Amino acid sequence: MIDINSEMTGSVWKILVEPGQQVSEGDTVIIIESMKMEIPVVAMDSGKVAEILVKESDMVEDGQVVIRLEG
Repeated sequence: MIDINSEMTGSVWKILVEPGQQVSEGDTVIIIESMKMEIPVVAMDSGKVAEILVKESDMVEDGQVVIRLEG
């Protein structure tokens, strides 16, 4: 499994992928809102979305796993 982590504390503004979807390295998978800024969370590797661990409007912490990919 490949974990995708939030890079900052904030709330999940938008989830751009769904389970089973193929993503490529560099694709934006989630947008976090923090201090009125939208911060993209990008896939660091390619893979298929196995699990989305958050919902829109959830609060996330810096480093929290938000999505797991199957390599």
